[in-house]
Amino acid sequence: MWRKSSYSDGGDNNCLEVADNCPGTVPVRDSKQPDGPILVFGASPWASFLTYVTK
Repeated sequence: MWRKSSYSDGGDNNCLEVADNCPGTVPVRDSKQPDGPILVFGASPWASFLTYVTK
C-alpha cells in the first residue's frame, strides 16, 4: 500500500510515495512513475534523513 509522503507539497509535480507495510524498510517511489524504480531505505537511515530535512 503506497501513500503520498506528508513531506510532499501535495502538488502534481512534487510527490513522493512511501509504503508503510514493510517492517524495517521504507520503499520510496515517484508518484508520477508508479511503475518506475523504487528506492528502499532502512528504517533508521530514513528516520535520520527526515530529521535532517525537516530542520
